Amino acid sequence: MLLGFVRALRAAGLDAGSERLYAFLRAVDVLRPGMRADVYWAGRATLCGGHDDLERYDRVFAAYFDARVASGRRPARTALPPRPRLATRQTTTAPRTTRDDRPSGPPTATLASSAEVLRHRDIAELNAAERAQLRRLLAALALHGQTRRSARRRPARRGDIDPRRTVRQWLRRGGEPAPLQRNARVERPRRVVLLVDVSGSMAPYADALLRFAHAAVRGGRTEVFTVGTRLTRTTRELSHRDPDLAMAALAEAVPDWRGGTRLGEMLREFLNRWGQRGMARGAVVVLLSDGWERGDPELLGAQMRRLHALAHQVVWANPRKARPGYAPLAAGMAAALPSVDAFVEGHSLAALQHLAAVVRGASDGTAAAKGAQHA
Repeated sequence: MLLGFVRALRAAGLDAGSERLYAFLRAVDVLRPGMRADVYWAGRATLCGGHDDLERYDRVFAAYFDARVASGRRPARTALPPRPRLATRQTTTAPRTTRDDRPSGPPTATLASSAEVLRHRDIAELNAAERAQLRRLLAALALHGQTRRSARRRPARRGDIDPRRTVRQWLRRGGEPAPLQRNARVERPRRVVLLVDVSGSMAPYADALLRFAHAAVRGGRTEVFTVGTRLTRTTRELSHRDPDLAMAALAEAVPDWRGGTRLGEMLREFLNRWGQRGMARGAVVVLLSDGWERGDPELLGAQMRRLHALAHQVVWANPRKARPGYAPLAAGMAAALPSVDAFVEGHSLAALQHLAAVVRGASDGTAAAKGAQHA
């Protein structure tokens, strides 16, 4: 369960490497794994690398441990004490034994959470309570594009010699020798463009995918469009801090909920109005759709080739891909797949976390796309 919590932090963007993971487990072992506050402060002290990680850590912790304890106890209080007070905490569990009486091995927590099981569940099969927990977990996700080196440079300790700054340094010293000044190119994340299918066939997954898009918009340079019978730019609506307010604004802005699908025409409109003018150039473009096309599949194939020529990477996330015996036989999906760099699943929280990893630059999605093309 603790390992699952660390994986959720990594998916949210925290740099929780192996050293921090081991430090976290040792800290929890020294404290009390059954106490929510002990787990919270152990993770805060060992898994957060800076002040910027604290807010994201609090969000993930609340979402991960909000489920009721499997043994039937009430969940621990959400409000945590400002600092740990080991000598005065009270617990309803059995009295704590001495360290010598503990069983050897990795620490085990009595705080049972269904989040790890929920990660692999199909979104279409979740009940209302599970969907509410899924929404909290989706709010903690982060989506960043692959980094690229820009043309701009900044002073750095290592890199190319900066002759102008070096000469100015010498002149300030009256011609006396001074250390060489260097600069390096600035690395920036690539723009991410999400095209979310909101047609009738995608209705069981649309809410979760749009909440995933909301987390992506709040996390970085991301543009979001809904695709159905119309193309709607929804980046402004999804920029609300509160996910529920963002979804309410989105419902008013999108006129073609649960309609048909004209992927080829909508993709052509996107490229003509935004993509060709610069939004798709060098970007990571992600299509979240099942590939059902009511229009001409040849048109979709031609527009996908245009998109592939502009974008740095084209990723297609299909919720139907996880079903047993699935093959990309639909006319639209078969026409688009040759221009797709990574073909991944999109049916569960784990699949969306994998999608975020592919967008960041993981290479395993490419192999999946190649295999699907030859299926």
